[in-house]
Amino acid sequence: MRTATAVAAALALSLTSACSGDGGDDDGGASEKRTVRLPNLKGEKIQVAAVWTGPEEENFRKVLDEFEKRTGATVEFVPTGDNVATFLGSKIGGGAPPDVAMLPQVGVLRQFAEKKWLKPLDDATTQQLNKNFSKGWQDLGSHEGEQYGVYFKAANKSLMWYNTAAYAAAGVGEPKNWDTYLEDLMTISDSGVKPVSVGGADGWTLTDWFENVYLSQAGPEKYDQLAAHEIKWTDPSVKKALTTLGQLFGDDLLLSGGNEGALQTPFPESVTKTFTDFDAPEAAVVFEADFVGVNVQNDTKAEIGEDVKVFPFPRVGAKEPVVTGGDVAVGLKDSKAAKAMLTFLASTDAAGVMAEQGGFISPNKALDRAAYPNDVQREIAKALTDAGDDFRFDMSDQAPAAFGGTKGAGEWKALQDFLKNPDDVAGAQKALEASAAKAFEN
Repeated sequence: MRTATAVAAALALSLTSACSGDGGDDDGGASEKRTVRLPNLKGEKIQVAAVWTGPEEENFRKVLDEFEKRTGATVEFVPTGDNVATFLGSKIGGGAPPDVAMLPQVGVLRQFAEKKWLKPLDDATTQQLNKNFSKGWQDLGSHEGEQYGVYFKAANKSLMWYNTAAYAAAGVGEPKNWDTYLEDLMTISDSGVKPVSVGGADGWTLTDWFENVYLSQAGPEKYDQLAAHEIKWTDPSVKKALTTLGQLFGDDLLLSGGNEGALQTPFPESVTKTFTDFDAPEAAVVFEADFVGVNVQNDTKAEIGEDVKVFPFPRVGAKEPVVTGGDVAVGLKDSKAAKAMLTFLASTDAAGVMAEQGGFISPNKALDRAAYPNDVQREIAKALTDAGDDFRFDMSDQAPAAFGGTKGAGEWKALQDFLKNPDDVAGAQKALEASAAKAFEN
């Protein structure tokens, strides 16, 4: 792996080449590396809330530390827990919201905007947004023509991370389509390794499985219709996608720990099961977004690019799916400090600090890819920014939180029940539609 010194040098180079100097406060000559001017906020306190825990939280705290250094403000990180909308709603209702919050669902942004809980972006942040982000990402942070959010963190949710030793031992490669993928998994099983690690204890991972199958098989038009609940979850296209996914979930030989084991496996453990023991791995491949890299780097001794490699989610239909997700920063207070934080988060300065830590992809198209710590993540970042506006955002994150973003309820619960009983496609469709109709109120 690259050393911290090499990463820091690459980051410094990337920010220097991207910048003509911000003229900010003196920091002993480092200002030429900066791309955005920030105000003096000495003595002010600011709260920033996000769902992140563990390594992701630790990496984000480095971004907040940089903001403190640059402005003199004191920043407190506030963990929201999985139910972000409920947590923030209670804070707002109690008259004590954080200054800035990271929302992991675009549906929550829309809900909050309709409730008039969000503050529109100021001119300085909008300038950074226009310079650094494609229209597609700007549109996702807006509602009814008003710009409210900055997508600080993106995710390519169409990736398979595999144990190179396990794949080599089984004699299989990187499949391009779903049928070959399933054939390879059976070959891996025959070699003595359980093929797939599924983090089914976290329901959001199962929504990502479904969305990739559905987008590739049903196509983008149907995907958009289902995301907006313009077609029902009892639609034949949903039946077809669940049946396809059931080819994997319904074969106990293909899942590490079987169906019950998958349901008891949290997402972080699904990664460590795949990459901790290379002599006798518990699984050969794990599906999830680019942030798998954080867990690999922090929780295993595996080296990305050698022990760990990535291939795109195998196409089920005509094209490979490109599903993205992300965390959007919004202002809940109309304060100078909140505005400055949002401007910072829209800049390459903040994105560069987070990128060098690994396991992070920015939709900021102006960020020099040298900031990323390895070639795998550079390629993932390149694919994301090169896609421009040609991607589909995570379907569950577009839905009301009651359906798409609540632990033990809605889509998360219905798909966990489906993982437990993959033969009951009709029951899964019925549960999904009942919950969606209630959440969308139609």
